Amino acid sequence: MSQYVYILYSSSKDSFYKGQCSNIRERLHRHNSGYELYTKSGVPWKLLWFTEKKLKSEALKLEKKLKNLTRIRTIELMQKYQEDIVGPDELILINQLSGCWQNRQ
Repeated sequence: MSQYVYILYSSSKDSFYKGQCSNIRERLHRHNSGYELYTKSGVPWKLLWFTEKKLKSEALKLEKKLKNLTRIRTIELMQKYQEDIVGPDELILINQLSGCWQNRQ
């Protein structure tokens, strides 16, 4: 069964959450429904980026690496691996968060 590693963003907290799961839609629903204690205060969460891993051990390893990234490094990772960004609106948001948006105007 495939595993997913993902990055969420909360505009109300202006912060990222990184995690892994086997069903990304269900997991996002749990985050946004307040079922998860750690993310309850940041609702609504927006899925910005995710990647698929074949093995749970690979997903856990990547999740651990992501959780150790600073905010800037998290944004740089998403910009580097743009093929895993959810959509064009999310790319715009990531660029705004990085400060690149202001530089392009």
